[in-house]
Amino acid sequence: MSRAVAEPISLPAVLHRVDQVLKDFLDAKARAAATRKLPPEVTSLLRNFVLNGGKRIRPMLCAVGWYAAGGRHEPPPYVIQAAASLEMFHSFALIHDDVMDAAHSRRGAPTVHRALSERYAHRRDADRFGEHGAILLGDLAHAWSDELLYGAGVPPTRADAVRAVADAMRWEVMFGQYLDLVASGPPGADADAPLRIARYKTARYTVERPLHLGAALGGASQELMTSLSEYALPIGEAFQLRDDILGTYGDPRTTGKPCLDDLRDGKCTLLVAFAMRDADEEQRRLLRTAIGSPALGEEDAARVRQVFDATGARAAVERLIRTRQEEACHALTRAALPPAADAALREIAITSTVRTS
Repeated sequence: MSRAVAEPISLPAVLHRVDQVLKDFLDAKARAAATRKLPPEVTSLLRNFVLNGGKRIRPMLCAVGWYAAGGRHEPPPYVIQAAASLEMFHSFALIHDDVMDAAHSRRGAPTVHRALSERYAHRRDADRFGEHGAILLGDLAHAWSDELLYGAGVPPTRADAVRAVADAMRWEVMFGQYLDLVASGPPGADADAPLRIARYKTARYTVERPLHLGAALGGASQELMTSLSEYALPIGEAFQLRDDILGTYGDPRTTGKPCLDDLRDGKCTLLVAFAMRDADEEQRRLLRTAIGSPALGEEDAARVRQVFDATGARAAVERLIRTRQEEACHALTRAALPPAADAALREIAITSTVRTS
């Protein structure tokens, strides 16, 4: 293994390169579609969705995983392209997630299915068309994610390990999404269900597997992969718990999405489980009536938030976020990673759990 990088990692520089790869790739796909006289809105909508917004946390963690495995200086092109493939895969997941949630906005703009419905508003089946079209655009993003990853030029000695991580990430997030669907509905007090969803839908997919992918690209040992998991799973759970709080208490102008959708959809969160566990009968009646109701408005949401506060549910989730963050940082201490990778992961542990968007 090469000597680990000593200087701080410039993650903004890495993400600039990732965005350039995505831009060049999508521009090439648009030109290819135009040559074949294919509908231009397919590539333009997908290009806008991928490039306009997003925290790029998965490509960032992929790069840090490569540094953790002993990478030096700037990551080579195949690492950057593999990191870009994660953002393309994430776009697929978000587009489909928005269809399933009937969401109207994402990153402060209409979701893909809403944008298609508005574009084809002259059709009698505009809403149905938009949903079907978005499913296809999501599928296309999935296919192009594969194209980016498997066309990156990964060294042959590392290709099998990289494919194994990518394959695991794909099926895990699908099961996580399915668990989320199964658990949505009337609110319950079972705290295990939302934590299990957080583990598969977010912790593995958002943190663990991107780190593993980068580490596999760097030729990591199984010991390093295990150490990265010990950091990734608690910080990934904390990331999802913060997301749940923002989904109920966040400012839509900052988060880029409405703060009523999670409550209207009956989303299975730890906030709900803790509140149901500790509420009195009147409070439980309110939660059962309001959560999962498509007609829920801001007044009802405010009453639900009052119950979350009064029962201590929000405070309990905040404590758990801090606990998970501490567990992740303790795992880094045990892992003794290269100093630059360790510093980057500690910074990510803070920014991902105290964020406002």
